[in-house]
Amino acid sequence: MYSKMLMAMDESDLSRHTLQQAIELAQSLSARLRVVHVIDMSWLPIGPEIAIDTTALSAARRSAGNTLIAVACETARLAGIELEADLIETETLVQHVAEAIAGEATRWGADLLVMGTHGRRGFQYLLLGSVAERTLRHSLVPVLLIPPAKEMTTA
Repeated sequence: MYSKMLMAMDESDLSRHTLQQAIELAQSLSARLRVVHVIDMSWLPIGPEIAIDTTALSAARRSAGNTLIAVACETARLAGIELEADLIETETLVQHVAEAIAGEATRWGADLLVMGTHGRRGFQYLLLGSVAERTLRHSLVPVLLIPPAKEMTTA
């Protein structure tokens, strides 16, 4: 049914849980799995009047992303599957992470996009928003949302 699955990953416990689910699904479907982590460059201030070393900040974010990708690859290797993985960056200062994820799914030719969802409501949703919901709106391929594991919601 699905042969090319793309999973978007961040640093959260939910993403690690979602990775396990995506690996199991890829194994059961004999599908290719690609994991991406988006480096959001839109928040970086521009202009010499702001005394922030954006080059060092960007390098630090890429380094953290590469570490995350390496952990995902090792997790997949231990599960016995080969994983494609990469960092992608938002392309413009106004591009949202969700648009970058949906665009990568289309560019790579994924036929399923897998993401975790925190299921936020009310004030948390207003404050933090939902990358998963925005990705649903932008995606041209089906999106499978993985909720937190039961033990993650009882904290």
